[in-house]
Amino acid sequence: MDCTGRIKRYFFLLLGLFFMGLGISLVTKSFLGTPPISSIPYVVCHAVPVTFGQLTIAIGILFWLAEILILGKNFKKHQYLEVLVCLFLGIFVDIGMLVSAPVHPDYYAGQVFVLLSGCAVLALGIYVQVAANVILNPGEGVVKAIAGKAGVRFGIVKMVFDTSLVCTAIIISFVLFGNIVGVREGTLISMLLVGYIVLVYSRIFGSLHFEKWLAE
Repeated sequence: MDCTGRIKRYFFLLLGLFFMGLGISLVTKSFLGTPPISSIPYVVCHAVPVTFGQLTIAIGILFWLAEILILGKNFKKHQYLEVLVCLFLGIFVDIGMLVSAPVHPDYYAGQVFVLLSGCAVLALGIYVQVAANVILNPGEGVVKAIAGKAGVRFGIVKMVFDTSLVCTAIIISFVLFGNIVGVREGTLISMLLVGYIVLVYSRIFGSLHFEKWLAE
C-alpha cells in the first residue's frame, strides 16, 4: 500500500473513532443507559474524579492486555498500535460528551430519539473503522482473540462478552451506589440494534463501492 493509501485509511480510522465517541455520548445522553462496551467506565466515572473518556481509555488498555495474554506469541507487532485506538476513542468520547452537553430530552419519546440517533452514529463509526482495515478497537480485538482461541463464532462471543460487561457494571453499581446507574433499556437496545445498523451501512456503502475505493 502506498503512502497516500495509508493516509486515507488512517484518516477514516480516526473518523470512525470520532463517530464512535459521539455515538457513545449520544446514547448516554438519552438517559436510557449507555452502550455495553461503555457501561463499566460510565458507572465508575460517577464515583471517581476521572472523566468518562479517561476511563474508556483505561478499560480499553485492559482489553488490550487481555488480548496479549490470550494470543501470546500470535500477538502481532502492529497490534501494539491498538493502544492509540484506546487513546483516541477515549478523547473522542470526552469530546462527544462536550458536544452533546446541550442534549437534555425531557420526555421519553425524546430520549428514545436521542438513543436511536446515538445508535445510528455509533454504528456508522464502527462500520467506518472496520472498513478502514487498519487496527481493531481492543474491545473487538479481545473478542476476536477469544473467538479464535475457543473456536466459537465471533457474533456469539461478542454477545456473551457484552452481556458480561453489563452484568459487571450492574454489580459495580450496586456496590458503589446501592442501585443501578447507567444501565437501562437503552443498553439492551443498543446491544441488539447497533449490529443490524452496521449491516445496513455495509450494504449502502457497498453499493457506493466505498471499501473498494479505500483499497485503491
